[in-house]
Parts: sequence; C-alpha cells; structure tokens
Amino acid sequence: MAERTEGSITIMADKATIMAEIADFESYPEWSSEIRAARVEERDAGGRAITVSYEVSAGPIQAKHTLAYSYAPDDGGVAWTFVKGSPIRNFEGEYVLEDDGDATLVTYRATIDPGIPMLGFLKRQAERKIIDTALKGLKKRVESTS
Repeated sequence: MAERTEGSITIMADKATIMAEIADFESYPEWSSEIRAARVEERDAGGRAITVSYEVSAGPIQAKHTLAYSYAPDDGGVAWTFVKGSPIRNFEGEYVLEDDGDATLVTYRATIDPGIPMLGFLKRQAERKIIDTALKGLKKRVESTS
C-alpha cells in the first residue's frame, strides 16, 4: 500500500476476543461513530463475512462502499480491499493483532482515496481521524464486554 496511514492501540483482551469483535461487521455502527450502516453481503463456508457494504459519514466524506475481506491465521488480523463505492475510489487496509503480554497490540493500517479533491495533508489527517476513531471505539467495545 502506497502512502498508508497507521495507528496502534493496546487492548486488554486476547486476540480471539478482539478478532471476534472486528469480524462482527454488522455491529460496527454501535461502536464506530463514523459508520452509519454495515451489511454482510457474502460469507465463506465457515460463516465469516467476506464481502461487506457500508454507509459512512467521516468528516467531509459521506460514502457508500463495499469491501472484500481476507483473514490471517490464528486470529492475527484481517485485511480488506476495495470492491466498489461512491465517491470513494479506493480503500485498502488491515488490522494486525499481536500478543503483548496479557493484552494485544492492535495496528490499523489504511490507504483511502476519498474520490473528492483533497490536499495530501488533509487526506492523511482524515485517514488518521478514521483510524484513531476506529481503534478507540474497538478498545472501548472490547474492554467493556470482556
């Protein structure tokens, strides 16, 4: 991924617990303020979502998009690629989960082409806000339910 933005946070839970929350895409509107709706379009033979459609409101970006997911072994994370959307033209990223003692280090990396003209630093600032909001929301959600 070229010019990706990333952030990390430590969550007091094991990888399996965090991965279960990450893979529960339809619950995202409950803990991620920028996601208005999430709908699983397709699941694999094991029941995991592999295609998910979203409605998002993130600062200046109001969008609908669909992402395709692939999962790392051993609850090590999930990566996504852009399928379609408007005005977004690309959104690729990943969550990487690493054991950190009694906790898990969660890293979120992403590259987003919002499909609207934006200066480079404003685009990265928007990406940082999206990543920071998602990581903090995930931490609060996991730690309040574990």
